[in-house]
Amino acid sequence: MSSLYERLGGQEGLDKAVDIFYRKVLMDDRISQFFEDTDMDVQAAKQKAFLTMVTGGPNNYTGKNMRDGHTDMVKRGLNDSHVDAVVELLVETLREVGAPEADIQTVVSVCEGARNDVLNRDAAPAQAPAAS
Repeated sequence: MSSLYERLGGQEGLDKAVDIFYRKVLMDDRISQFFEDTDMDVQAAKQKAFLTMVTGGPNNYTGKNMRDGHTDMVKRGLNDSHVDAVVELLVETLREVGAPEADIQTVVSVCEGARNDVLNRDAAPAQAPAAS
């Protein structure tokens, strides 16, 4: 069975998707302000390496973990609505490049799994079972 990395087109496919994705991000008024002082070539390279790693490709990612990498953004107001916008643009991008819907949902699951770290918060406590 092929990896998600391979199904998304390998390095060429991910590179294309990240480039399209960041064009969308920079044009989106909901989140573009978080990238105003960012070297987008460096940012795109980090994102390509990260996505390659989390989708099953070669692990060449040397960046920060999600919590440390987004600390400054959280201090500047990054919240769930911004993460929602990022996920929305990523889904839109993956559809645009022809990724299968099941694979898109897998990528969304990865994003959702990182949400609390990105927003520098602890996971929501488990609900206690109702008393009977």
